Amino acid sequence: MATSPTQYVLRELRKQGYLCQVTEHWNPFARIRQDLFGFVDVLAIKDGETLAVQATSRSNVPARVRKIAEHENIGSVREAGWVIQVWGVDKCPKSKKLRARIVDVS
Repeated sequence: MATSPTQYVLRELRKQGYLCQVTEHWNPFARIRQDLFGFVDVLAIKDGETLAVQATSRSNVPARVRKIAEHENIGSVREAGWVIQVWGVDKCPKSKKLRARIVDVS
């Protein structure tokens, strides 16, 4: 897949009018990627809504949903009223276009 799941999420959310920012970063000391609050790759805002997105491949959606459900910070993010979604991105077998399976875990 030439376009990463994060790039796809950014493109689609911007089409919908969201202001978006990537919140994951590379930690060179620990040699790992770190997400905002442990599970947010992209933060998007629009019309009083805050949307937190975990971007992944379609096959990893169940693992990411589990990761978020078990994360120590999920309660605080939910209490803040944020919408939390997992976007699983892959190519449609017929059209070869990218598509996303979106799971709300708010």
